[in-house]
Amino acid sequence: MKTMHEALAGFPVVVSIPTQWGEQDPFGHVNNVYYLRWCETARIEYMDRLGLLRLREEENIGPIMARIECNYRRPVVYPDTVHIGARVTRIGRTSFTMDHVVVSDKLGIVADASSVLVMFDYAAQTPQPVPQQVRMELEELEGRVLK
Repeated sequence: MKTMHEALAGFPVVVSIPTQWGEQDPFGHVNNVYYLRWCETARIEYMDRLGLLRLREEENIGPIMARIECNYRRPVVYPDTVHIGARVTRIGRTSFTMDHVVVSDKLGIVADASSVLVMFDYAAQTPQPVPQQVRMELEELEGRVLK
């Protein structure tokens, strides 16, 4: 088994995903949309560990994507395995910022991404303050105080 890339240090959630032949586009590399899907998979794993998916089901409040950006560093080709780190870097009043790094077994760092998620009341269709319990759980998972 390969050792985890040093770029993933400091990410409390890391998921590993093998690339698929069908993810490649006519240019012979994995299409850019898959990088965002990989980040989504890590983001959902992170949220699941916090119980945010349960909060959405029980109280109809949960995160919604406000912004995402991705820096594509190197093209990935099949076969390969990517490891995606997820961490929260900032908590605001109604939102939090999440960073990702995508590391290929073959190439090292192939992308990094950042997103802003807003706590959202799905019934009222309005932003909501990040609940204190969620703030505490974020800091516990991160192992540090977030501002």
